[in-house]
Amino acid sequence: MQFSPEQVVIAPGTKPLLLLPMLALLEPGDEVIYPDPGFPSYAAAIGLVGAVPVPVPLVEERGYDLDLDAFDAALSPRTRMILLNSPRNPTGGIHAPQTLAHIAAAARRHELWILSDEIYTRLAYDAEAPSIASLPGMAERTIIADGFSKTYAMTGWRLGFGIMPQPLAAKVDLLLTHSVGCTATITQFAGLEAVLGPQDRVEAVVAEFRRRRD
Repeated sequence: MQFSPEQVVIAPGTKPLLLLPMLALLEPGDEVIYPDPGFPSYAAAIGLVGAVPVPVPLVEERGYDLDLDAFDAALSPRTRMILLNSPRNPTGGIHAPQTLAHIAAAARRHELWILSDEIYTRLAYDAEAPSIASLPGMAERTIIADGFSKTYAMTGWRLGFGIMPQPLAAKVDLLLTHSVGCTATITQFAGLEAVLGPQDRVEAVVAEFRRRRD
């Protein structure tokens, strides 16, 4: 996937990139589908903006993938957004390609937004975790929320980034400017060093985490 700089929003942490796109896109009473169990901030953020959280269970026997029958049943005329997290907190599950294709087809059919929390993308042990944004027709309706705390062990530095369609990025950037102001310059320089520097330490930590998991 390729994106332009105008599609990227830098934030003090990844949490604002979960909340502020919802604030920009959702109206009171809109419904948001999200995985259950999941990160507690998902339901909290949905409720905070006045929308309705709609949990869809994960199936343990399928590697904690989304229950697609329950997903289809959860879709309604009020559905406006689908929140994904793969690899997932707290289960570690990864969406299967056929699951992503099923969700993408529903999003295109019903003209829904996808908010994809991809903070754990590099911490995958048995298979890669593809982004739903890479599927046909999905880049224009997907918001990717990611950050540096997991991959680069930069918890506490408060550095996140979002990738989204340019018109939405401009609105989210305004919301950031008039709420938290900006992300600290030294933090952004640290993030550049992390991204542009050697990746061997990331690979070593992933290998150690895999060993502990096994």
